[in-house]
Amino acid sequence: MRAPYFAVCAATVLLLSGLLAACSPLSLVNAVSPSGATRTVASAAYGTNPRHVLDIYRPENWTGPAPVIVFYYGGNWVDGERADYAFVGRALAARGFVVVIPDYRLYPQVRYPDFLTDSAEALAWTSRRIKAYGGDPKRIYAMGHSAGAYNAAMLALDPRWLRAQGTAPSILRGWIGMAGPYNFLPVENETTRPVFLYPNTPRDSQPINHVTINAPPALLIAARNDSTVDPERNTGALADRLRATGVPVREVSFTGVNHVTLLATLSSSLRRLAPSLDAIEDFVHSDGGRKLPPAR
Repeated sequence: MRAPYFAVCAATVLLLSGLLAACSPLSLVNAVSPSGATRTVASAAYGTNPRHVLDIYRPENWTGPAPVIVFYYGGNWVDGERADYAFVGRALAARGFVVVIPDYRLYPQVRYPDFLTDSAEALAWTSRRIKAYGGDPKRIYAMGHSAGAYNAAMLALDPRWLRAQGTAPSILRGWIGMAGPYNFLPVENETTRPVFLYPNTPRDSQPINHVTINAPPALLIAARNDSTVDPERNTGALADRLRATGVPVREVSFTGVNHVTLLATLSSSLRRLAPSLDAIEDFVHSDGGRKLPPAR
């Protein structure tokens, strides 16, 4: 039992310090995350581009259609691979969800809004196909971390992207954002600027500008110590706008975690840092806050 313990410690130290060396912190988190409670369907194509591929994680012994979470990873729209986020799929599937993790095209291959087109295509594919994988197409939630939370927010709030795929945000029972950028004009990050056509970034690229009473319920999770995406300017401002418009929203913020470790708390090895997984489970099992969640 000593080797797993030291692996957990190593993952914690790397993630907390933000070090990215030869061994990726995400690889360490995946290595110490158990997979026995889930089954994986790998490399299903949702489109024609080589990046239009997704993995599906399912509970091992689930009976009946399960709620579905489509998870979009972050990486500033310039980096990311779905395999790096297996720990997210496993953690959520172990709580009784069918989880879809798609890749999507990144800069410099594409710029805004093409990654939203990909994200919408993956969500539309899920809505039409997930029943065959044990998911309930009437209980789909979009979820993302960082740049992926932006993608999820835009699909939930701006109907253009799902309408282009022959559907609408009404296919979502809710959406979940972790440390997402929802209100970032003017674009200050040098890496993000070319992605969003700076200095001509469209105002309608901002999720906060698309809030209407028709938006699905939201769970917004942030790290108070986030120095990458300002939690007050983004999570706090969007939560305020949703409330003012009459959209159900749960806003949760945690201390003791940062932009990266917030997501890592979904892993069993780092779950003690913050109960983010419990917050997600309660939100989904309460039907996006429409009813009380079951007792633990």
